[in-house]
Amino acid sequence: MRNQAGRLREWTPLAIMVLLGACIGMATAALGLSRAQPAQGATAVKAPTSAGAASAGGTPSELSSGGFSKDWLETVEDLSEGFANDLLDLSVAVRDRDIEAIGRYVTEDLDAPGFPSRHGPTEPVVKWISRRSWLAPASPSDAQHGEARDAAGGDGGRRDTGSARGSASKRTGRTEFLERLREVLDHFSEIEDVRFKVKKADFEPAHPDRARGLVAFFMIGRDGEGRREWLTGKLQVAAVKGGEGPWRLRAIAVDSMESKTAEADLFSEVGLPAGLSATLPTFGTGANGGFVYHGAAVADVNGDGLLDLAVTGPDQNYLYINEGNGKFRDESASSMIRFAPPGTGAVFVDYDNDGDEDLFLAAVGTQILLENRWIPDHKVQFVDVSEKAGVAIPAIGFGASVADVNGDGLPDIYVACYNRYGVVMPNSWEQATNGTPNLLFINQGRGVFRESAKQWGVDDSRWSYAGAFADFDGDGDQDLYVANDFGEDALFRNDGDHFTDIAAQAGVKDAGFGMGAAWGDFNNDGRLDLHVTNMSSTAGNRILKRLYPESRADRKVLSHQAGGNSLYENLGDGTFREVSAEVGGLTGGWAYGGGFVDFDNDGWEDLYSPNGFISGKSMKDT
Repeated sequence: MRNQAGRLREWTPLAIMVLLGACIGMATAALGLSRAQPAQGATAVKAPTSAGAASAGGTPSELSSGGFSKDWLETVEDLSEGFANDLLDLSVAVRDRDIEAIGRYVTEDLDAPGFPSRHGPTEPVVKWISRRSWLAPASPSDAQHGEARDAAGGDGGRRDTGSARGSASKRTGRTEFLERLREVLDHFSEIEDVRFKVKKADFEPAHPDRARGLVAFFMIGRDGEGRREWLTGKLQVAAVKGGEGPWRLRAIAVDSMESKTAEADLFSEVGLPAGLSATLPTFGTGANGGFVYHGAAVADVNGDGLLDLAVTGPDQNYLYINEGNGKFRDESASSMIRFAPPGTGAVFVDYDNDGDEDLFLAAVGTQILLENRWIPDHKVQFVDVSEKAGVAIPAIGFGASVADVNGDGLPDIYVACYNRYGVVMPNSWEQATNGTPNLLFINQGRGVFRESAKQWGVDDSRWSYAGAFADFDGDGDQDLYVANDFGEDALFRNDGDHFTDIAAQAGVKDAGFGMGAAWGDFNNDGRLDLHVTNMSSTAGNRILKRLYPESRADRKVLSHQAGGNSLYENLGDGTFREVSAEVGGLTGGWAYGGGFVDFDNDGWEDLYSPNGFISGKSMKDT
């Protein structure tokens, strides 16, 4: 396959998974990968028969009889990838305010009519957030310059002019465009990040060196008054590629462009001065060599009324003791936590009911239980009691959660288990069953547990990342939601002496790549709603648009896998309604964990969603 290494720079594995999950068998052959699971009812996608742009298919001569041109699809995505990577290089140049470097990505005859460069005043939106419009300088009409407006074909679909107001018809050439862009950059006293992302790209089979598409962009930094500002927009573009040089924009039309500013700084990064920073081995070296989940847990381990912090890492575990003055003291070694095998998920639990918080660590290997000896020894020291307690069971443990599942007053422990991805591949991208079984440790009292997941019906093996307990139906017992990466998620209703998976009838059989789950009441109606952390991918959605029309049922499933996090409203009758789109969309990137927290103390629960993956030396190497 051509340029496979280059493709992996810009595609996330999610995008590859989405393509592999396509219902046409060509995906496996085109990518040279195996284990793709074709969906039912596959139909061919016809290529355009005209000389116009094509985002899938090809000319009739490129198609097999009645089939889909895998060669053209591969070519289109190679072109899209190259275009997207060049725009990432442009992102770096814009972030660095390097006008000369920016100039390498626009043509000498650039047409960018009405590019906004003057900001308007801020207008209050909600609480501490204000909106700022961006204006194009007023100019005489010059309607003949419409190439940029048609950059994505016709009007590119519905044009939302947003806040980019002013004349959009006068030709703005290369020199003027660069000057206007400089004015935008000069508005920012600091620039932290800039990204241009290809949402859609079309190419002509007869002229593959020409592209038309939709590009979304954002710029994050601080304005001249030191307020945080987030500038976003959408551009209809036309681009050309000449020889070995980069793709260059030859036409730009602004669909929308506006800023949001924060009138107050709510958070500041204080990890280093607080004593919570740690330097980990570079990915791929030493202990940091695998795709393994890690987490943290909070509890008062020494009875002083302050919350302390346990953190797992690829090389060791950490324990930070809160000193009460905004600083923490690293007692990883003195507490012996550092010398326990590195864990993944962490949770504090007073498993022996002696009044102090013990620490359970899910692990890739045997599971770990560390007894806190604060009571009776009055020392912050933890002793490994895994064997004695009956939890030293080998598993690919990723997450741990605690609840009293049988109502006996003793805390039980659930471990979400994954598999050795890369050594074992999922047997489906959305309905996998070949993960390792999850574990349920039932507390027997006297400091002993019995593993009983199969007996209770929760030995899920769908590549689980996390479990979250809650009494969602208000019947007095703890139910369990399990977020699965490659399998559909589960909602296990507690039926007294066993659990029953009711995800399908409850409407929460989320088919996204589940990485976390949390319960909270987002609408203050007194019922527990559900937030599921998934993944969103610009590249994945771009590929899907080429493969399927929106009317296809399998397109809807795959789009959900690339669409981001999910929010389900509890209807109070044992069912839920997905409201993700209604609340504004929850695209969280490559998201993990997270959950509900009322961080501004206004009585409404907000959502926090951590995200990210392996960062390389450039934006492409992720």
